[in-house]
Amino acid sequence: MLKQIIIISTFLSFCFGQVTLTTSEANQYIKKINDLNNEIKELESDRQTLILEGSNLGTTENKADDMVAIIEDLIKIVSKLKSLGPKSARRIVLQLINNREELMKNLTNALALAYKHVVRCKICGNLKSVNSNCICSSKKYDQICVVENLADMFTIQSTGIYKGSYHILGGTLPSFEGKNTGNGLLIESLVNRVKKNSIKEVILATSASIEGETTAHYISDSLKDTKAKITRLAKGVPVGGEIEFLDDGTLYSAFKNRSSMVND
Repeated sequence: MLKQIIIISTFLSFCFGQVTLTTSEANQYIKKINDLNNEIKELESDRQTLILEGSNLGTTENKADDMVAIIEDLIKIVSKLKSLGPKSARRIVLQLINNREELMKNLTNALALAYKHVVRCKICGNLKSVNSNCICSSKKYDQICVVENLADMFTIQSTGIYKGSYHILGGTLPSFEGKNTGNGLLIESLVNRVKKNSIKEVILATSASIEGETTAHYISDSLKDTKAKITRLAKGVPVGGEIEFLDDGTLYSAFKNRSSMVND
């Protein structure tokens, strides 16, 4: 206390000349100084609190923005799947998020395993393990069924009507190009398979669309120098179909590919 009184007296003397303070006056000055220091500390504490709250608010907003961006990116990726638009992709993503443990976690693990172990064969386009040979190089066959994609192959397999080998092109040729070269499709590898394995028949099971027909004609021309028989799936009236509901193209194909009712 005495030290504080001396300091205050010295300060006041420096500012206003010789000043003599009683103990009571000095105590009043000390109290005011302490009160002022406490107010300064409270203001500094409030300032730090405001800074911290502002920082946390910015962090929360950034986290919310990041979350929205992640979901939007996931929706964009899912919408790139065939036959899925933005609305369908959004429903799928939200369903996955709502079922994190049951769906999202299991799907993530399954996709990671598939990405690591399953690839497409560069020769026939079918699926194979990265650590083993494809069935096209380990099994003897004399027929090849050519399809556009894996979904078409699985559909034909489910009927059990065909037991031979498959060749998955990976798509169709565009019909609007003046000269098709087959870039990006496994057409060249198909020709090599037919020549190497002495294939007796190539069944063209492409769709009945303009692109499918264009692809079938291109493949047929590419195989004309081989000894393989080139056949095309029949087109026309579907089983159970009624004439009045058929389009003109289907009726035309049905008449053009009509067959005899008399057994040979």
